[in-house]
Amino acid sequence: MGLFSFGTDIGIDLGTASVLIYVKGKGIVLNEPSVVAIDQKDGYVIAIGESARKMLGRTPGSIIAVRPLREGVIADYDITEKMLRYFIGRACGKSFLFKPRVMICIPSGVTGVEERAVRQAALQGGARQAFLMEEPLAAALGAGLDIAGPSGSMVVDIGGGTTDIAVLSLGGIVCSKSLRIGGDKFDEAIVRYTRRTHNLLIGDRFAEDLKISVGTAFPKGLRENKIMEVRGRDLLTGLPKSVKFSSMESYEAMQEPLDAIVSALKEVLEVTPPELASDIIDKGIVMTGGGSLLNGLDALLSHECDLPVYVAEDPISCVARGTGKALSQIHLLRNAQGFTRQAL
Repeated sequence: MGLFSFGTDIGIDLGTASVLIYVKGKGIVLNEPSVVAIDQKDGYVIAIGESARKMLGRTPGSIIAVRPLREGVIADYDITEKMLRYFIGRACGKSFLFKPRVMICIPSGVTGVEERAVRQAALQGGARQAFLMEEPLAAALGAGLDIAGPSGSMVVDIGGGTTDIAVLSLGGIVCSKSLRIGGDKFDEAIVRYTRRTHNLLIGDRFAEDLKISVGTAFPKGLRENKIMEVRGRDLLTGLPKSVKFSSMESYEAMQEPLDAIVSALKEVLEVTPPELASDIIDKGIVMTGGGSLLNGLDALLSHECDLPVYVAEDPISCVARGTGKALSQIHLLRNAQGFTRQAL
């Protein structure tokens, strides 16, 4: 009996900001925000994904829009299970008659309890078998890096809730570091900055728009200091107010989380074996994840570490594509550090 006789094999990037699902032979079939809207009165799920994201900060009293994952781990198990069941059902379509095998990514620094929670949520959400693998391994596979050989590769995966930095060789993780810092922390930093410097309260969604439109991690490389109008509530008068927000201000706002990522990258490089370090000098560092799209972040890391840094092609989907590839290479990855066999 072949491996794919019953059900579908799918890879899931269960992210803090969004969920991506890869189906073998079809590619990425789903990319939705990991947001769920719930009626507080009876716990009824009103919306999941993009339709729920539009409700963030805009719901009436009885309805709340929540993000069940925080900093790369499950914050609300029941809601995560419902969200996974919905997304797996959408991804599998009619083939959901047979439960799929699922490969899910986890940050490299999660605890055993957090691992079990993710696996159990996948099984309860409709998976026949649930495998887990660490995000740097999946990101490297999805970016097209050859990690099976004895040569060293380095990946920096910046998601919504976590940043995973790892050196890979012989199909496993040689050294790594995981930070509970990602795109969400950049947004929160911008919210705090506008509050502190402009006495203006803005929402997380508006902060994300600012980060995407005018944000920069490396002002030295800026061609122009972009400016965007910011609207929110004046904390002194309580009235609506708008101010101008520039790229230079975005750098000042995000400096703390950016410094933490740079420090973590240097820490991993310091403990990298010299043979693999020489490979990284030749190959450079590959960045994946939505956070890698922040303007100038690759230039900042390259400047601070004096190494070439590249952003992978379609960095947002690298982890999801990597999980899909991993399912067809389970026999190679079973003994690799960073891959966890499913519970039988």
